[in-house]
Amino acid sequence: MKVKIKRIDKTLPLPEYHTKGSVGFDICCREEARIKPREIALLPGNIIVETPPGYMLLVALRSSTPRKKGLIKPHGIGIIDQDYCGDEDEIKVQVFNNTDKEVVVEKGERIAQGVFVKVEKFGWEEKNSMGKSRGGFGSTG
Repeated sequence: MKVKIKRIDKTLPLPEYHTKGSVGFDICCREEARIKPREIALLPGNIIVETPPGYMLLVALRSSTPRKKGLIKPHGIGIIDQDYCGDEDEIKVQVFNNTDKEVVVEKGERIAQGVFVKVEKFGWEEKNSMGKSRGGFGSTG
């Protein structure tokens, strides 16, 4: 399947899958960013993607980012909707500097990854009772 994409800075490469088995493509930072300690920042991902109908684009940090940079994603993942693809809809990666030092992300540095995930929309059937409760967190041991 081909997906429409626009790069903001064409000197940076298109996202790529780095191995034959990779399910995520790398997203790089469009410009140098300096993130102060305990600060949340939005890193420009350099791409606008037209997510195909029936899919969402999930954005997560690369697994090495927290270890190498001390940056974490404050809300775990990012979800890019199918209609977030206009000329101003650059994908941004929200990060939190979990260190006591300023963190520098270089222009072109691979910071996150994107994964297309098949989705469906569902209708609701409202009920007055849902039956027997299983329990809460940790209820299975």
